Amino acid sequence: MTGSKPAPFTADDYRARMTRAAHTAADAGLAGLLIAPGPDMVWLTGYTPTAVTERLTLLVLTPGREPVLVVPTLEAPDAEKAEGAPALTLRDWTDGKDPYAVTADLLGTTGRFGISDNAWAMHLLGLQKTLPGTEYASLTDALPMLRAVKDAAELELLAAAGAAADETFEEIREVPFAGRRESDVGHDLADLLRRFGHEQVDFTIVGSGPNGANPHHEVGDRVIRDGDMVVLDFGGLRDGYGSDTTRTVHVGPPTAEEREVHDVVRAAQEAGCRAVRPGVACQEVDRAARAVITDAGYGEFFIHRTGHGIGVTTHEPPYMIEGEEQPLVPGMCFSVEPGIYLPGRFGVRIEDIVTVTDEGGRRFNNTTREMVVVG
Repeated sequence: MTGSKPAPFTADDYRARMTRAAHTAADAGLAGLLIAPGPDMVWLTGYTPTAVTERLTLLVLTPGREPVLVVPTLEAPDAEKAEGAPALTLRDWTDGKDPYAVTADLLGTTGRFGISDNAWAMHLLGLQKTLPGTEYASLTDALPMLRAVKDAAELELLAAAGAAADETFEEIREVPFAGRRESDVGHDLADLLRRFGHEQVDFTIVGSGPNGANPHHEVGDRVIRDGDMVVLDFGGLRDGYGSDTTRTVHVGPPTAEEREVHDVVRAAQEAGCRAVRPGVACQEVDRAARAVITDAGYGEFFIHRTGHGIGVTTHEPPYMIEGEEQPLVPGMCFSVEPGIYLPGRFGVRIEDIVTVTDEGGRRFNNTTREMVVVG
């Protein structure tokens, strides 16, 4: 891709995120947030431990107090180098000391805290034993929208990741498919994502023929044949933000039925994207896409939600699914990816990443959604 590398987030950016997170926690009735190493910590501080071990590392956010990162002494030098380090206080602990006692001093003896979903059970249990008067709730339950609304810089990074995925598709459609294994095409996809700037490849699904009827088939040793429908779903992280797109191609001319199914999915995907606008419940995006497929007689073959959020991970809240009444807000980013899966025969899925704007929705993927014939 052309274009300059985006400027890194600053300590002020991370300070603003941590302050907002603490206030959001207070508004939700929480005494604070406990953030374990993983996506939440990266988003809030820019810090990724070189190794996640049994030693406790925990970011403590409480309203009205300076953020504190509890970290093993031997990892403190790395933590001090994080972009967000100037916006917080480091409290290190050495082997032989009780890290839960160190953390307890920051929490008080009572209160309900939100804690990262990926926190180790041993750490949560250690805190509960030290502070029996405290309670804990997973962030997905307590603050599912914590990272959902992206700022302008984050939107720029997601747009760049989407453009890189688009360039990957434009290249992959020119490679040979017939006579090669799914894994060969999968390797091509991974190489192209990296060529176009991805530092991390999360998935390269290549579902040919009957394998395409399994939405999460990934890749196998099946040799792709002339006449196959092939689902291509791929993405990862570019400059720390996710891409995820799906296009379904056909090896040689498709049959009338295959073209019909593809057209139905394309219309459903278009309907889902048109449903995106501020104030609309997430479930309405799912309903709009699903109605097209159901009306065409394929409802029982659309077997997953219509979409998922994306940001510093390729799957995160919000989710476009029946029952999710969370209103869409400008800055939210998520996939719209309906599909039809005919067991033992073939599958079709079309996916774009969409962000909510003040007027409606904007796609971050812009390659053709028409049937693409490959060789």
